[in-house]
Order: sequence, then structure tokens, then C-alpha cells
Amino acid sequence: MNKQLTRGFAIVALTGALVGTAGVALAQQAGSTTLGISQTEVKELINGWSVKKQILGATVYNEAQEKVGKVDDIIVAPDRSVSYAIVGAGGFVGLGKHEVAIPVQQFRQSAGKLVLPGATKDAIKALPEFEYSKAAKS
Repeated sequence: MNKQLTRGFAIVALTGALVGTAGVALAQQAGSTTLGISQTEVKELINGWSVKKQILGATVYNEAQEKVGKVDDIIVAPDRSVSYAIVGAGGFVGLGKHEVAIPVQQFRQSAGKLVLPGATKDAIKALPEFEYSKAAKS
């Protein structure tokens, strides 16, 4: 996967790691625990993609520059790795949309666009529909 796109998905994983530890009381010693991220990590993140601004809601294209869907969600696995993008295809104003999980490794970045090689709207609609677990909705 494109290095810049991988960094963007890594930001999501880092965010998940930070959120996952929020509210958990851990034993700390004064001056021994770093909160947040280091200056080196900040420099890396600046060159990454913003999930909120550049990935969520982004149109997904195939290599022929045809629109095949939109990124509706990003799934962070229990191990805090970004594993899937939820892509919605079809529908009108959210009705009849078919959402599928696509491994993030299958995406490419080209001229600032998310590209899913070999995809078509029909191919996405033919994939099994993604359903969130009932526990995730609570």
C-alpha cells in the first residue's frame, strides 16, 4: 500500500490505542511516563492522511477513474491495527446502500484519490454485506 495512505490508516490505529487506554488507571512514576506522542512521531503524523478530512466519506475509484463507492467507516482491529475500510456502493441518499469490508492493503493512492484496483459498483454489490456486531452498536 502507498506509504502515505498507510500512515493515514496508522493514525487511526494510534488514535484507537489512545482511546482504548483512556479511562484506565495505570500505575505511574513521576517523570517516567510519556503522555501523548514524541516530536519524532508528530513529524511523521504531519505527513499522514487525516481520516476525518481525507478518508471518511472519500469517493473510491477504480483504475479507470470510475466511482465505485465511498468510504463509510474504518475498522480498527482489537490489536489496534487498521484492518478494513467499510465501502458503501449504490443506493440513493443512504437508502439501499450496500456496505462491504475491504482490507486496507487493497487500496492504492493515485493523484490524491483512493483507488481500489479491479473494483466496479457491481463487483462491490456482489460481495457479502458487512454488518456491525450488536455489541458495537451499544
